[in-house]
Amino acid sequence: MAEDAKPPIPGVLLAGGLARRMGGGDKPMRTIGGRTILERVIARLKPQCDGLILNANGDPARFAAFDVPVIADNVANFPGPLAGVLAALDWAAANRPDASLVLSAAADCPFLPRDLVARLYRALREQDATLAVASSGGQTHPVIGLWSVRLRDELRHALVVEDVRKIDRWTARYRLATVSWPAGPLDPFFNANTIDDIAEAERLAALDGS
Repeated sequence: MAEDAKPPIPGVLLAGGLARRMGGGDKPMRTIGGRTILERVIARLKPQCDGLILNANGDPARFAAFDVPVIADNVANFPGPLAGVLAALDWAAANRPDASLVLSAAADCPFLPRDLVARLYRALREQDATLAVASSGGQTHPVIGLWSVRLRDELRHALVVEDVRKIDRWTARYRLATVSWPAGPLDPFFNANTIDDIAEAERLAALDGS
């Protein structure tokens, strides 16, 4: 592999949230500027990742139009993004033996940076880190990062035996690279959590030209 090349890195879009602040439903299915948030996320990440999968529970048929494999959590009764990450690592181990890393991203972040995977991987390599996460405006976004497939059994133990639920509590056990993006004029990790956020996302989409 060339010095500046990156290995195959599939991506998982985490869509496990219940959108309680929006009255329920799938947040990524909300529309911004005539396109669903999920459609925007896929458009941002598809050129960067070596294939995409979607982590969501319930009936996978509701995502059929997006033409991505849908995988459910495989740890019983565990609400939270770490369960989605574990499901993705298990999926990669079974289906993508060529992939040693998986990118995770929140499926409700419509403006993800176009250099997300490249910069995270570069930092992982340059800092000899085990994991890498994104940040902006002084805030870390632990749901958005690179995960090592070989850590899946350690993550399973943390979830099932230790009841670890916060991502940063688990990532603190490893050498972690944090990569920062500018938060203005548009925070690339803006996520749509509320009805007001959808209105703000409409404004940002126009600003972003998307």
